[in-house]
Amino acid sequence: MSVETVFIAFGSNQGDRQDFCDRAVALMGLLPQSTLTGISSYYETEPVDMAHGHDDTWFYNGVVRLETQLQPEHLLAVCRETERGLGRDPELKHVSRPMDLDVLFYGQRIIDTPQLTVPHPRLHQRRFVLTPMAELDPDWVHPQYKQTMQALLDRLTDTCRVQRLDVVPGSRFTTRPSCAPPPAD
Repeated sequence: MSVETVFIAFGSNQGDRQDFCDRAVALMGLLPQSTLTGISSYYETEPVDMAHGHDDTWFYNGVVRLETQLQPEHLLAVCRETERGLGRDPELKHVSRPMDLDVLFYGQRIIDTPQLTVPHPRLHQRRFVLTPMAELDPDWVHPQYKQTMQALLDRLTDTCRVQRLDVVPGSRFTTRPSCAPPPAD
């Protein structure tokens, strides 16, 4: 089975947003047949496409890069299970949520199934995705638009505000195996 580079966006605008993002990063680091190879900074971002009347709390967003042997559908299933484990109701769309995980890229593959569309169909229009993605891998080329992440970000017309946070991503939890003892103080 070949190893693919994948990028997963994460975001939270409910509860302790940093805690939820740190937990998601730690859980991504524990995925089977996968290695966490990069984490963007965290960004506080204006909510986009929220249902009318819902919480307008800003999101914490970021992107992780993994090397994985998981098949795309299995990776998506793990992401959905992680969201549920962190308190997301899968039936509710465009509302506040403790965690949102989106598979942005699965190598250079183009996937279009009823369950999964990769590359993510709106990532090239969203500053809250392109900013951390360009930080993590500015030279990654979008397989459909044939442009780098930095070029897509530079041409973006989205005016939503995105602010880099001065926190260490994933600092509250480590990605040590769950059976290992905690590090000695």
